[in-house]
Amino acid sequence: MTDLGAVSALIVEANPSMRTQLRNMLNTSGIAKVQFAVTAGVAVRKLRDNRFDLILCEYHIGDGQDGQHLLEDLRHNSIIPLSTLFIIVTGERQYERVVSAAELAPNDYILKPFAADTLHDRIVRALDKREAFLPIYSLIELGNAPDAIARCAKAEESYPQWSTDFMRLRAELYIASGNANEAQRLYEKILEGRSIPWARLGLAKALFMQKRYAEAEDTLQSLVNENELFVDAYDWLSRTREAAGEIESARSILSNAALLSPHRVGRLRRLGELSIEIGDHEEAEKVLSEVVRKGKYSDFRDPEDHVRLLQAQLGRGDTVQAEATLRDLERSMAGLSKTRSCSNLSSVLLHVKKGNTEKAAEGIKALFSEPDNAQPLSLKLKSELARACFATNMDQHGAEVVLDIMRNAPDARTLAGTQALLKEAGKAELGEQLAKQMDSEVKDLVAEGARKAQGGDYEGAVHFMLSAVRKMPGNVHVLFNATLALLKYIENCGWNERFAAQARDLMERARKQDPGNARLPALTAFYYNLLKKYGIQP
Repeated sequence: MTDLGAVSALIVEANPSMRTQLRNMLNTSGIAKVQFAVTAGVAVRKLRDNRFDLILCEYHIGDGQDGQHLLEDLRHNSIIPLSTLFIIVTGERQYERVVSAAELAPNDYILKPFAADTLHDRIVRALDKREAFLPIYSLIELGNAPDAIARCAKAEESYPQWSTDFMRLRAELYIASGNANEAQRLYEKILEGRSIPWARLGLAKALFMQKRYAEAEDTLQSLVNENELFVDAYDWLSRTREAAGEIESARSILSNAALLSPHRVGRLRRLGELSIEIGDHEEAEKVLSEVVRKGKYSDFRDPEDHVRLLQAQLGRGDTVQAEATLRDLERSMAGLSKTRSCSNLSSVLLHVKKGNTEKAAEGIKALFSEPDNAQPLSLKLKSELARACFATNMDQHGAEVVLDIMRNAPDARTLAGTQALLKEAGKAELGEQLAKQMDSEVKDLVAEGARKAQGGDYEGAVHFMLSAVRKMPGNVHVLFNATLALLKYIENCGWNERFAAQARDLMERARKQDPGNARLPALTAFYYNLLKKYGIQP
């Protein structure tokens, strides 16, 4: 049993009397190391600097934030480890919505009002369960997915009371490792016992990774039909429709999800992007205005949101409001790394809309004169920059941007969008030329890296491929081959923690870009075998 005296806790609660009450309850249980956060932003900053065993979070925490969204931000941005317990405190009226099968679920929910004994028992139960999972969490943090999967399988027998939880984690590890087939098999096994919403969602994700979109859609559609509050299923259904090229339908589904869960900034942002893509600038402006407003309360605010809002306003022909958005961008986002590029791009788009090609060209030159050459911008905004370049007859700059997009395109749809952009600008032939150039560049880079490794220059191969990653940070082929170069160095030259960490990071980036890639399981296994070879243990 965990020593409660050693447990550190963070209470996230805006109400001062409730904070005091919760602290007293924790103290009564033997938990004396207690800190407070009165907003989600304060919580994020405290959690960046400190590691807590327990987070006790009120569902409604003000400023358009709730406990579920805070948890998702913390997990998605890797601010808290898996070992940190997250318990949501909620009232009865919100309970159904809170527990409606979120993809990232808290460790527990406590329904108000409750007594100190109830809180004590729930915390002890959660800590006992955590103890059983800690060895697996350590393996995951080390990047040792194969051993973590094996430990999960053994734990299912050792801890029958949590066998389903271990199976769920095992399936999620298969997904993270790019092994969609095994994940599918395991989710199907779980579903043989009973129909669990999160398992059905996991099955749909595994099918999605295999590009079996019709089957994934059937599963997701049945989920939302049965549980209209299951917003994560809406998100994945939208992604599935988008992958199948049904953009209008994807937008409509995401709009329904946003009505059910109006505070999730990432969902609203994607809804705004899709609305711009189909030309519904009025809806895009409404949604993106909310994203910008909410961003002011968030530690994860992004200056690109202002640019998207400005796009929507220009799409409606409202240059006056677009100018106001640009001023707000420069004022409220000052000091962030992307702000200068976003400000310059916004100015360019505004001048293009007004027909002032001279000033637009000056803005484009300013963007290209920046040290990072607009590298911080997302691919979607780089597409807008390319469009502006061609609109102002700055074809060489436009070609540079398009080539950069092609180098880092995560999927065929992005490449197709780039070709459509060039066709729209009357430069379809240029698209073919750039595609051939990009393909040749990637092949040459990979071949040179392989040549160095085959010649025994493993360090040279690493440095060469890492420079290729800096040149093409989103290119999956380059990411995979850079990972391979790092692992080959370790295999032949000895364990190197820095290189191992870089390999883990690149594998994770490749997984996010292309989760179903057939090379992922093999690379993961290679990394795992190196851990065994050198006796590296958590």
